[in-house]
Amino acid sequence: MLELGSFISAPFAGRILADFGARVIKVEPLQGDPLRQWGQIATRENSFWSLSQSRGKELVAIDLHQSDGQSLVRALAGKAQVVLENFRPGRLEEWGLDRETLTALYPRLIMVSISGFGQTGPYRARAGFGNIAESMGGLRSVTGYEDSPPLRVGVSLGDQIASLYAVIGTLLALREQDHDSAGRGEHVDVSLFESVLSMMEASVAEYVHRGVVPKRLGNRLYRSAPSGVYPTQDGQWVAIGANADSIFQRFAQAIGREDWLGDPGYGSNAGRLQHADELDEGIVAYTRTRDAAEVLAVMEGAKVPAGPVYSVREIAHDPHLRARQAVTEVACSDLHDEPVTMLGVFPRLTEQPGAVRAPGGAIGRDTAGVLSELLGIPADDQADLARRGVIRLAARREEMIW
Repeated sequence: MLELGSFISAPFAGRILADFGARVIKVEPLQGDPLRQWGQIATRENSFWSLSQSRGKELVAIDLHQSDGQSLVRALAGKAQVVLENFRPGRLEEWGLDRETLTALYPRLIMVSISGFGQTGPYRARAGFGNIAESMGGLRSVTGYEDSPPLRVGVSLGDQIASLYAVIGTLLALREQDHDSAGRGEHVDVSLFESVLSMMEASVAEYVHRGVVPKRLGNRLYRSAPSGVYPTQDGQWVAIGANADSIFQRFAQAIGREDWLGDPGYGSNAGRLQHADELDEGIVAYTRTRDAAEVLAVMEGAKVPAGPVYSVREIAHDPHLRARQAVTEVACSDLHDEPVTMLGVFPRLTEQPGAVRAPGGAIGRDTAGVLSELLGIPADDQADLARRGVIRLAARREEMIW
């Protein structure tokens, strides 16, 4: 796979595929993917986020604004099954790296494009980040409280949802080629806007057919109750989901509210939704008089889904996550093999498990090796390309330490 992308969506998708053994060659500008400087910095050329996002990839630095750089990438595309990109529609056409150009040269090449609004339609040419997609896709309209402004989730959710669709589309396209050996390569068109919209459940249908526009409900769910986050005596918060009929019965008994079981208004989800405020008041009255550990023990005993609200402090040390290697350490050569903590491989496959082979590294770390192996460009010619600013070769390791 040839990854022509920056920031979040395409690199996130490439990272997932690299975790499961795909050979991913990441082409970035000579100054590096901007994500290298986002968040806390690990080395001079890498944020901790970048070390994780670029793990398992071969890092090649090529200037796509130069014709020689474009020629190199066209040649590399001929060695790939898939090209993954997240440029604004129209940009790759300017460089002669668009789907029509590349598939004319390599008919079976699969192109996976992630953009703000997709490759067609009246918004095609608009710039779009996850922030905009989460807003226009409806997610922000139902996040927060009714008397507060729309809120964002504290991570780049829109980008990452789109990344998952890009991975799904890639796998579907590869599977399609298994059944059509002569077919032209598929074009996977992923829109951040539509990716977020796909998370909105039945909202559009409920509006069109019933005129219902969901309101911001804070920690409550719009379509079932009770389900929320509740304060405890020791200043913690616990999440409780008792919104299925059988679970609600166990829950009511566990917290001593058998009176709810005798009330026909609480016997169905529709009834509980109508009384969601009263239910939450009763639950808070229970949780506020008990420590979080006691509440969670009672919920576990009653087989009611519940859990604490973790910060990253608790996540980093959670024994379950550690046992499943969902949080793991990987040796980083740019830090003299000091281990760097990052999230593990998801999903978990039993027979063909993925692996974190190595974190990201220096800009142009693998330029020389990739151009030599795949394109047969000798070292002297590479040095000339580097002098002309077409490519970047890796700096010496000692120059990369912060």
